[in-house]
Amino acid sequence: MKAIVVVDKNWGIGRDGGLLFRLKKDMAFFRATTLNKVVVMGANTYKSFPHGALPERTNIVLDDSGASYSDAIGVSSVAELDEALARYNTSDVFVIGGASVYKLLLNRCSEVYVTKVAADGQPQLFFPNLDLLCDWRLAENGEPVDDNGYTVRFCRYVRENSQKESL
Repeated sequence: MKAIVVVDKNWGIGRDGGLLFRLKKDMAFFRATTLNKVVVMGANTYKSFPHGALPERTNIVLDDSGASYSDAIGVSSVAELDEALARYNTSDVFVIGGASVYKLLLNRCSEVYVTKVAADGQPQLFFPNLDLLCDWRLAENGEPVDDNGYTVRFCRYVRENSQKESL
């Protein structure tokens, strides 16, 4: 399993129920990376999409409220998530948020695609700082590019000894 996230310079990811930045190049990267894959998210992330489930992806929503989804697979626990994910290749599964789902599932991920924005987005929610976690290393540190007036880097982190973890 992998994760994909946009962070500000303090590893912040969200504020007031939304993203910190509107980044066209990052959204294109997100779409290209997750297209025809499985995306796992929490209910608030799902609700933040203006048209429901992301098209051309299998959407799985981890939601302990028992809500049902007409355009996504709803699961109410990690055990149910494990059952749902058993049908898919784990390398095709991406955790896409929000903060509590990242925190819950990060230890199951072998890679994280991180778009780093060189700005302070005044966040309320954060992603764990992978630079400070001993089992994660920066594998790719992209060149700085301009995206909607912000300098961003497309990075990839890998977890050492990730093969020891399983679903």
